[in-house]
Amino acid sequence: MSLHSEIFEQPARLEALLGSQRTTVEEIARAIRARGVAFAFLAARGTSDNAGRYANYLWGSFNRLPMALATPSLFTYYQQPPLLKDALVVGISQSGMSPDILAVLEEGRHQGCLTLAITNAPGSPLAKCADYVLDIQAGPEMAVAATKTYTAELLAIAMLSAALSGSEQAWRDLQLLPQWIERVFSLDESLALSAQRYRYMSQCVVLGRGYNYATAFEWALKLKELTYVEAEPYSSADFQHGPIAMVASGFPVFAVAPQGRVFHSMLEVLRRLRDDLSADLLVISNEDTALELAHVPVRLPAEIPEWLTPIIGIVPAQLLAYHLTQAKGYDTEKPRSIRKVTETQ
Repeated sequence: MSLHSEIFEQPARLEALLGSQRTTVEEIARAIRARGVAFAFLAARGTSDNAGRYANYLWGSFNRLPMALATPSLFTYYQQPPLLKDALVVGISQSGMSPDILAVLEEGRHQGCLTLAITNAPGSPLAKCADYVLDIQAGPEMAVAATKTYTAELLAIAMLSAALSGSEQAWRDLQLLPQWIERVFSLDESLALSAQRYRYMSQCVVLGRGYNYATAFEWALKLKELTYVEAEPYSSADFQHGPIAMVASGFPVFAVAPQGRVFHSMLEVLRRLRDDLSADLLVISNEDTALELAHVPVRLPAEIPEWLTPIIGIVPAQLLAYHLTQAKGYDTEKPRSIRKVTETQ
């Protein structure tokens, strides 16, 4: 099993998750409503932290649930955790082994909060600590760089959002995810060719906004982990408050800009980068006006609703990172200096 094959497993894994975990997700949603949860307090690291960024936007907008992202060091080194009265305390971890995420859930239980573990390891310490476990069922992930566990975490978050909303249309949209990802796989060969354009790239910026703020961070992380490029993720809004000064002619900017509420703000930034600053643009989008600005356009299916674009949009980013790693002559399966499971305090 390779990183490339694990990327291609994602439609089957997501379809299985949708088929097997809806009952569990709806049970969790009932418990949340019954407890009168006032806000969600979420702890994660690495790729799972980027999944948490998606929850921050999705649960906040779709479910009107106030969100707070945990600072785990307050629970470990400082031992001064915040008061969590009426919180849903969520830990996201593919391995369920990180002591600092476990510490957040343990404190949540100590304070009488409802706790939820979203993990690929239902027998892990994190799962055993939680009131409820949402098993993402991604199967063994052998490559060090997380791909299928990330999209499965995103889907678990989206399923809980659908269950909390009670929207059958949301569930119907979720059922289409595997088909949309299969269509993205048709881009694999063209992305391999596009990777050659960036073979000698040593730094870049990755932009996203709204739901795809998470995508920008996860895309940048994959580039750092696999290709060792200095990839800096930004909200397109934050990027204009100073960091845009680093852009000179030919500077590579990667952006994920699908149709939706924030599209026009993203488009304004892309136009400035292309027309005024002569940046080298790679754009993932399903809008022609954004793709026409790109030196390397990457087209998504047009009909994806905005709230689900992070689950689809990360897939071509994963493939590009894989092919760029190969183009640079690095090992796609064993990036230097990192391990599959990182246990931080």
